[in-house]
Amino acid sequence: MNEQYLRNVVEAALLAAGRPLGIEELLALFDERDRPEKDEVRAALDKLGEEYDVRGIELRKVASGYRVQIRASLSGEVSRLWQERPQRYSRALLETLALIAYRQPVTRGEIENVRGVQVNPNIIRTLLDRGWIRVVGHRDVPGHPELLATTREFLDYFGLESLDGLPTLAELRDMDNVGLQLDLPATDAASVDGGDAGLAAAAAAQAERELGAGEEDAAEDEDASGAQSQAAAPGLVASPQRTDDP
Repeated sequence: MNEQYLRNVVEAALLAAGRPLGIEELLALFDERDRPEKDEVRAALDKLGEEYDVRGIELRKVASGYRVQIRASLSGEVSRLWQERPQRYSRALLETLALIAYRQPVTRGEIENVRGVQVNPNIIRTLLDRGWIRVVGHRDVPGHPELLATTREFLDYFGLESLDGLPTLAELRDMDNVGLQLDLPATDAASVDGGDAGLAAAAAAQAERELGAGEEDAAEDEDASGAQSQAAAPGLVASPQRTDDP
């Protein structure tokens, strides 16, 4: 099969899909008699990635496959295509998501022990509705609380191939403007794992920069119902038409 033709088909499919595509999905685009080998598709993807190195789009491998997206450094300018102001995520939501990502599977009570405050039920509901977390079981303790963990959609949205791609606490601390501390009540401070609390704050600060959460959302008791983000996403998918974020 002609290499340029294969590369063109793969590129067109990634642009048209508006979502990540796996190798098998890309292979299924071709008639069986003309179907390329997996290595040929991977080579086409590698070549596309090289071609995009000097362009405003990039090829990114995430948990569900490969996708073409706007470079994060250009998302601010591109977001002006949409006039409406994107809704913001609260700091409380981002800290809760960070703790689930780093300590999963984890219960709501365990999150509250680390953060030192109660988790607003709307935060958990929003994360479930977004498809970023799911219930993976129940802790074998009185009450059998739900165990929460992140999903493949979480990895895709944040541009991660696996949980191994999450930055370490040391890396988060080295990032600009991350020196944030949780304002924990003095009576609860002794029972809180300071390392995990610092990790949650640092991870939330990094996610806040990527997603565009505003300072007005930093209150611990922020009502997170319906919180969504479109234009402020770290990598806007390059698609021929825009659909509203669910």
